[in-house]
Amino acid sequence: MKFSPAVSSLQPSATIAAATKAKELKAQGKTIYEFTLGEPDFNTPLHIREAAIEAMNSGKTHYTPAGGVPDLLKAICQAAKRDYNLDIEPQNVVVSNGAKHSIHNVLTALCSPGDEVLIPTPYWVSYSALVELAGGVPILVEASEDDGFLPSVEALRAKVTDRTRLIMINSPSNPTGVVLPVELLREIGELAVEKDLYVLSDEIYDKLLYPGASTQCFMTLSEEIAKRTIIINGVSKAYAMTGWRIGWTIGDPALIKAINKLQSQQTSNPCSISQYAAIAALTGPQECVGEMLQEFEKRREYVVGRIKDLPEVSFVEPGGAFYVFFNVSKHFGRELPGGVTVKDSTEFCTALLEQAQVALVTGDAFGAPGFVRLSFATDMKTLEAGLDRLSEFLKN
Repeated sequence: MKFSPAVSSLQPSATIAAATKAKELKAQGKTIYEFTLGEPDFNTPLHIREAAIEAMNSGKTHYTPAGGVPDLLKAICQAAKRDYNLDIEPQNVVVSNGAKHSIHNVLTALCSPGDEVLIPTPYWVSYSALVELAGGVPILVEASEDDGFLPSVEALRAKVTDRTRLIMINSPSNPTGVVLPVELLREIGELAVEKDLYVLSDEIYDKLLYPGASTQCFMTLSEEIAKRTIIINGVSKAYAMTGWRIGWTIGDPALIKAINKLQSQQTSNPCSISQYAAIAALTGPQECVGEMLQEFEKRREYVVGRIKDLPEVSFVEPGGAFYVFFNVSKHFGRELPGGVTVKDSTEFCTALLEQAQVALVTGDAFGAPGFVRLSFATDMKTLEAGLDRLSEFLKN
């Protein structure tokens, strides 16, 4: 069977591939310490689950408008005002099947074949693939560990051509956990205004900030920047609702209308039940978000302390999200038990899984060779045991 060039060149998600391999080993009866997926381990809060049950029992199980039910669009607008003091109307919002779908919709709506999209590295594994699926060309702009993984506006400017259409940013960041300073966000926005570009700001982790870190919704930086801004967000991370698949796009009404048209042909609408659960998440008690963040903060402190003690490993401390992205390149070229010699991050992760039963994600997939990502969105017992094994692996 012959497949399209876009699908033939497409690589599977590295995070999902790593998690799948870990699950296969678990199915064989092996104990695996899994730190691969960016998924809160908490159950979805009770009031949100109850809203879903009520929606089912009251018959809200049919088609909805392609871009989301009016009550959810209204709830997103109200939450934007509450959380960011951002004034938007339902015509500025379209709801999709998760934030990944939202990003794909934006790129499909905006990118013509050959259009370029600037992506600072390290970047979330799906960004470049989604750009390519939309016919665009991902242009990677390196942000180094020495610079705290903060992208340089000068480096972004140097990559702008007459084919550049969009800049994609993510703060707090997956995979680094780095939070971009407000002044840097403003400089990126001003570059977009100057060069007549759009900025896609992925703010899915915006509620997961740790003490000392602060950020600002990109659309609130200035009126001129707001005109060039597209916000991506959703309920997956803050409300432990990854499987419910509800994300949204905030942008110019013309873009929202185009995505509505696109989505009406793609998927008809997001899951009706999930939409009503999302309404409860946004409009109901918000204490659950703080409670989960408090637990993530404890885990972050523990993991950061343990990784500081690992031999010949370096990292930038995460200010948000639930990842630690650390440099293991000094361990490359060393012979492991069984005569295995690790040459890169991918081989490091394979050897670590096979010999120590610890599952991490290779930095090669994030555009950062030499690094690996650990998600601390799991319980303390698993973190303690897994980090013990990681430490022993590196020392041996």
